[in-house]
Amino acid sequence: MALELLNQNTVQIVRNKHINWQEAIKLASVPLVKEGRIGQDYVENMINAVETVGPYFNIGPGIALAHSRPIPSVKKISLTLLKTDYPVNLLDESHPVKLWFVLAATDNKSHLKVIQELAALLMDKNKNKELMNAESVNELLDVLQGE
Repeated sequence: MALELLNQNTVQIVRNKHINWQEAIKLASVPLVKEGRIGQDYVENMINAVETVGPYFNIGPGIALAHSRPIPSVKKISLTLLKTDYPVNLLDESHPVKLWFVLAATDNKSHLKVIQELAALLMDKNKNKELMNAESVNELLDVLQGE
C-alpha cells in the first residue's frame, strides 16, 4: 500500500536550490495540495508541530517522515517523497535530511500499514543507500518498487 502511493506525481527531486526545512515540507506537500488530498492547514500543522515539539519526525539518518494529526482537510491517505541533492537541516545541524516523506492520514489507524511498509524499506541498508544516491525520479521509483 505505501509504495503504491508513490508515483511520478508524488515523488520529486530538488536540485541546486537551497531551501530550509519548512520549504522542504511545503514542496513535498505540493502534489497532495494540488490534488486536493490535503489542505494547506495540514502543511502548516506539520511545520507548527516541529516548532513546538522538535524534530520528532527525523526517523533515521537523512530521513524525515513529516506528518501531523488527522484533520478534516485530509481527504485521503497519502504519501509523497521529496529528495534534495544536499542535506537540509531539520531545526539544527544534528538533523540533516535528504529524503523528505510526507504522510497524511484520515484517521488514527489507516496509515499504520503505510508506516510498516515504509519502515521495512528504509531499514534495508542497500535500499536506503540506493534512495540516497538516486539521481532521478525514475531511479527513486525503481528502488521504491523493488526493481
